[in-house]
Amino acid sequence: MRDLYEVLGVERGASQADVKKAYRRLAQQYHPDRNPDDKHAEEKFKEAANAYQVLSDDEQRALYDRFGFDGLRRGGGAGQNGFGSVEDIFSAFGDLFGDFFGGRSSGGRRQARGADLRVDLGLTFAEAVWGSTKDVKVTRDVPCTLCKGSGAAAGSKAETCRTCQGKGQVVHAQGFFMVQSTCPHCRGAGKTIKDPCTDCRGRGAKPETSQLTVTVPPGVDDGQTLRLAGKGEQAPSGAAGHLYVVLHVQGDERFKRDGEDILTEVPVSFVKAALGGEIEIHTLEENCTGSATIDLKPGAQPGDVIVRRGQGIPRVGEHGRGDHVVQLKVEIPKKLSARQEELLRELATELGEDNVKAERRGLFGRKK
Repeated sequence: MRDLYEVLGVERGASQADVKKAYRRLAQQYHPDRNPDDKHAEEKFKEAANAYQVLSDDEQRALYDRFGFDGLRRGGGAGQNGFGSVEDIFSAFGDLFGDFFGGRSSGGRRQARGADLRVDLGLTFAEAVWGSTKDVKVTRDVPCTLCKGSGAAAGSKAETCRTCQGKGQVVHAQGFFMVQSTCPHCRGAGKTIKDPCTDCRGRGAKPETSQLTVTVPPGVDDGQTLRLAGKGEQAPSGAAGHLYVVLHVQGDERFKRDGEDILTEVPVSFVKAALGGEIEIHTLEENCTGSATIDLKPGAQPGDVIVRRGQGIPRVGEHGRGDHVVQLKVEIPKKLSARQEELLRELATELGEDNVKAERRGLFGRKK
């Protein structure tokens, strides 16, 4: 087991303010909202919370400083791996971060946070590049209007849970450690209901489908997620969860995207590549329907690129744009007229190309 001071990255003589600051930094870095489905980050998140749980308590810290983890075991402290789940950490330390973790109830007990929700949102390529405003339908739990979220029938009220004494958490031994987890009887609510509301059946909430407006910023990409804080399910007596909007962007055959840069392949005849001239290209302007003219210098080679600086995808949340890379695709004709072949043979002779294939002659040509 790692030293708790090492986990938080503080010295043994660090003040409580420094301990709190270090924990806040690590918790924000490894928070599940910022690292979805990342087991490594979740373990780091728990590890930091376990260390802070001990070092923020003067009595437990003194035991740890003197006897290490043995002192915590003898004294009944939490120690390493003291929290059973991420939600237990939210309940224990949510007030350190305000809206980042959820608020704090008026009675001093941390509020439970409602469930997070996910919706999928389809975007065209142009909508992803330049941003858009889209409406999505979301079904989520909202407080019951009949019981006003209490879950209890009219004329009755919820009672303090006898198992956790209203704390919403229970502590039990797990091996050498004391583990804190959500109360299994009241499911973290801290209260029980004997006479439930007839409308919501004691849940304190009912499902409701509503339409939300999502503002998509310019420059988003396929697979990215937008978080709408507080737009998830509403806990009956706590903060709302978050709504995660997963973006699915349609491709555009005219543009290939690489981060904030885009690539356009432009077909160019071998004559124009040799002599130079003007070529028309598609651009992102005018909602991805724009065009521009590029002056092609003589002697362009297949695969050559022309970079249009600052004409690519807007950077999300920042100023500036990526680049638009135009790549030349020189086309060689597969069939030539007699006159075209004659001219090319004259050019080959002029350039000293002696090894080109001989002129093909038909039956009547050979008779001549």
